[in-house]
Amino acid sequence: MADENASSRPGGYGQSGQAPKIKNKNAAAVQITAEQLIREAYSRQGTTQKAPRQKVLDGEELSDYQMRRRREFEEGVRRNRSNIGEWLRYAAWEEGQGEVGRARSVYERALDVDGRNQTVFIKYAELEMKNKNIALARNLYDRAVTTLPRVAQFWQRYTYMEELLGNIAGAREVFARWMRWEPEEAAWVAFIRFETRYGEIGNARALWERAVDVHPEPRVWLKWARFEEDRGDAESARRVFGLAIDRLGESFMDQHVFISFARFETRLREYDRARAIYRYALERLPRAKSHALHSQYAAFEKQHGAARDIEDVVATKRRLHYEALVRANPADYDAWLDYAALEEEAGDVERTRDVYERAIAEYPGVAEKRLWRRYIYLWLFYALFEETRAQDVGRARAVYVACIELVPHAEFTFAKLWLQYAWFEIRSSGDLRAARRALGRAIGQSPAKDKLFRGYIELELELREFDRVRTLYAKFLEANPTSCSTWVEFARLEAALGEADRCLALFELAVEQPTLDMPELLWKAYIDFVFDSGDFQKTRALYERLLAMTDHVKVWISFARFELLAAAANDESAGAGESSENFPGGHIASGAEAARAVYERAYARMKALGLKEERLVLLEAWRDSEQDAAGGDPAAVEKRMPKRVRKRRELDDGSLEEYFDYVFPDDEEQGSRFKLLAKAH
Repeated sequence: MADENASSRPGGYGQSGQAPKIKNKNAAAVQITAEQLIREAYSRQGTTQKAPRQKVLDGEELSDYQMRRRREFEEGVRRNRSNIGEWLRYAAWEEGQGEVGRARSVYERALDVDGRNQTVFIKYAELEMKNKNIALARNLYDRAVTTLPRVAQFWQRYTYMEELLGNIAGAREVFARWMRWEPEEAAWVAFIRFETRYGEIGNARALWERAVDVHPEPRVWLKWARFEEDRGDAESARRVFGLAIDRLGESFMDQHVFISFARFETRLREYDRARAIYRYALERLPRAKSHALHSQYAAFEKQHGAARDIEDVVATKRRLHYEALVRANPADYDAWLDYAALEEEAGDVERTRDVYERAIAEYPGVAEKRLWRRYIYLWLFYALFEETRAQDVGRARAVYVACIELVPHAEFTFAKLWLQYAWFEIRSSGDLRAARRALGRAIGQSPAKDKLFRGYIELELELREFDRVRTLYAKFLEANPTSCSTWVEFARLEAALGEADRCLALFELAVEQPTLDMPELLWKAYIDFVFDSGDFQKTRALYERLLAMTDHVKVWISFARFELLAAAANDESAGAGESSENFPGGHIASGAEAARAVYERAYARMKALGLKEERLVLLEAWRDSEQDAAGGDPAAVEKRMPKRVRKRRELDDGSLEEYFDYVFPDDEEQGSRFKLLAKAH
């Protein structure tokens, strides 16, 4: 029963509305395609009933037919007067019956319903023209253009009809009436073509002048220029292009005007004129509006220009790019520098100066050195340009002076500015007093500027003024006594001049300073100087003084290597027959023994301090020393090498962290644990 109810409902659904369960889900043996469904639906469509064709045999039947059709049309327009399609079908039927008067009446009634319908006017005019009612058609077009003066189709049909009838004056008058409404560009072009067809070139030119006033657009000017060129009047076409450039101005100028103008001159083989036009346009149009112009100019120069002209094209393109960059961001000093470099390569001195002057005018308004770092290079390159390229020493000096006055030296200064100015004075006029005065002023304003001192010292060294160099180093150390590099340089200067006592005094004074920025550099230089002088005893004493202040593993390793080198130097001297009196340290029987003693002391010290990684580094250096020494015992050192084990430790948050530790065999604290690990290993 349930199956009968389910099958009786549409789609096989039961009373519950749920789909029945499908027991057999296999595909049907015969599949139905979409094409079969469409064919079946089309074959089942009923045939539409067509009205029987009626043959009219006499006038009475014709009258009955016409009366019946008119009654139907009248009934249709009465039910829906605003249905213009019904009116048009009514008028077309009357026209087909040869009843022109009745068709005209239907059109007039339709215009009473919708007097601004364009289709009605057009069909009505076509009716009159077909029946050669020229006067009525003309009157109808007059009504149409008076009612709808902005519909170009009425004016076009009206002028076409008058020209077709040979009424040239009438067509011109219609065109003139049309132009008074200032229509679209196509209407002006149609009127100009009309005048051209009948040889009225003067009237056509006058129309072009009116057209560009009504539509001051680049494409209208280009059409006018093309018109003059087609007439073969090159001067008139050139005049049109000139008027277009003047009237459009920079705001409404289009690159295609210049491109067309240049192509026109190229066709006339006026290549210099075309090149001048391209350059004029590239200088005035922004980069965003001149992409096609650049491409055309490059193609022009490749075809008609020399190598220099092609380079000018590339330079012009880059120049416009830089102009856009600095216009968007005047504080982009890198762009200014690239721009100035471009002009320097071009060789135009005045243009380069103009770029530099514009660039330095964009100085940072805040006294922050990070903002001035790139800006100061504009002044430096400007001064170098005036000195080297322009060969104008006076202007270069003026640039340096102006820059020095501009920089807020109370906040910060630039050593490169002062040094470059000092070298300029020496190069240009050999005025050492001016150079020294400038650098002295710089040091007086910024005594903590290391680069100023070093540059000034380098200058005096070039001049071999060693007394001045000593004075500068003294001032330098007064301003910054913590600079180890300055102490070392001063001491090396004295050593180079043969003043060993001065050099030692400087080193002693340096190491006694309470604060040093890099003491390891100073001590190394001091020890190397004493070692090179052959005073090994004093060298050994310096190492002992240094070890009293630091336990760095590298110092111990260096001390041990010194012992090896000192013993080797003594052996060489003894072999040469020199007395041991030349060596304050005396003769050491074995450098390896002395080095081994230092390593033993270092190892004990590292072990006492609990520095495991440093002990490992020391043992590796010791092992290498034993391997290189004659009669060395690297195996003894190898026995002291630690084992690398993994351990865990608890962190503050309670979690465990794995780390690697070194277990040395001779550690008493870990002796028992080491034996256990050794057995396991």
